Amino acid sequence: MAMTRDELLDLYRRSGALLDGHFRLTSGLHSPGYLQCALVLQHPQHAEALGRAIADRVRDLRPTVVLSPALGGVVIGQEVGRALGVRAIFVERQDGALTLRRGFIISETDRVLVVEDVMTTGGSTRETIQVARAAGGHVVGAATIVNRGKQVDLGVPHVALIDIDLATYEPDKCPLCAQGMPVVKPGSRPVAT
Repeated sequence: MAMTRDELLDLYRRSGALLDGHFRLTSGLHSPGYLQCALVLQHPQHAEALGRAIADRVRDLRPTVVLSPALGGVVIGQEVGRALGVRAIFVERQDGALTLRRGFIISETDRVLVVEDVMTTGGSTRETIQVARAAGGHVVGAATIVNRGKQVDLGVPHVALIDIDLATYEPDKCPLCAQGMPVVKPGSRPVAT
């Protein structure tokens, strides 16, 4: 069963995951809105439903493995893998670069689907695609729960359950900073420099 935009936004609101304020995103950009997917994904029934919804949208790509960036993409990647009946593995940041977690293998016959929770600039998705290709895999697409409204060219098909346009600003052009509003850094990894 497909999840509608309104149902997805309602799920985020009920979970307290749709936040208003002044946020510094992982990309370094500032925004008045933030989607904290972990607050939704902490509930296994929601994670399973979102994973199934993504799987239904990408099944035609015929992936043989799901690859996600840690930390934010691991839970949703696992659920997409479960719904597709394929392995779900992840990359992690070591010495500033994403690398395939020790023990995980991607072969040249693998059709890799990169799965993340939220995409803003596409930076970590691109890095994850590069890791998959360097390991010999064929990247067939990327999928996210949320695309923050930017059309990002990843060089592969991209599916998002929801596109939501939350404004972003360069720090030196941020109207919230100009108003003196304190900035908060939510999320799971340090801000890009």
